[in-house]
Amino acid sequence: MTMQILLGADPEVFMKRDGKYVNAHNMVQGDKQNPFKVEKGAVQVDGMALEFNIDPASSEDEFVSNLECVMNILKGMVPGYELVADPVAVFGKEYIMAQPPESLILGCDPDFNAWNNGLANPRPDGDTDFRTGAGHVHIGWTQDADVNDPSHIEACIMLTKQLDYYLGLGSLIYDKDTKRRTLYGAAGAFRPKPYGVEYRVLSNAWLKSPKLMRWVYQNTVKAVQDLFEGKAAYNAYHTWAQDAISSKHPNMFAVKDVMKKLGVRQPPRVA
Repeated sequence: MTMQILLGADPEVFMKRDGKYVNAHNMVQGDKQNPFKVEKGAVQVDGMALEFNIDPASSEDEFVSNLECVMNILKGMVPGYELVADPVAVFGKEYIMAQPPESLILGCDPDFNAWNNGLANPRPDGDTDFRTGAGHVHIGWTQDADVNDPSHIEACIMLTKQLDYYLGLGSLIYDKDTKRRTLYGAAGAFRPKPYGVEYRVLSNAWLKSPKLMRWVYQNTVKAVQDLFEGKAAYNAYHTWAQDAISSKHPNMFAVKDVMKKLGVRQPPRVA
């Protein structure tokens, strides 16, 4: 039996001018409640960052094409500014406190912890001198599911744990940042969706290269397919992924060894 898997994403990027991060407030149309539709996706302001989402993709080439298309459109909307996929943007406390109230809001709906029986994660404390950039991946395998249905939540928990091994572990190799994970992106972070699940562990660092975009697609699809075939990585390795992703100094030899045993591709080298 073949399962159709659709992949989307809603990454955040930051604006820079003259080497300094600047608030994205009012720089493009669209917000959380009303994203601005563009070809192959939509764009919006999210706090002090810009966010975009892509139309669901059914193939690797379509996934990368959708990402590159919407990113290029977004760049064209803010001429004179550089858009950067940095996991952390340090604005400075004084600069942040001088911004409009709507720019200071962190997060919206809660996300949940697959390693803690799906309980809600605590709301992050926005009293910092920095903001974070996410690279959430959306996985669709169903339609119109009830996000409060225990069976659907359990499916989301199982896939999120699987993705921690297939994506979360590998992200430690190319994304050396640990600061973002003090607020967002801890192991097991997810939201149930009517079409499937939103995997909320990854930062935006995988946007830096088409090779990494392809790696995200390939390993996500493999995670779903392996789980569907009964190959649940977390049954073999327990909560090792949770400990590794949460650690500031994970054992990279162990990370690569686990990925090799799972038959999961390690992320490509990028300049």
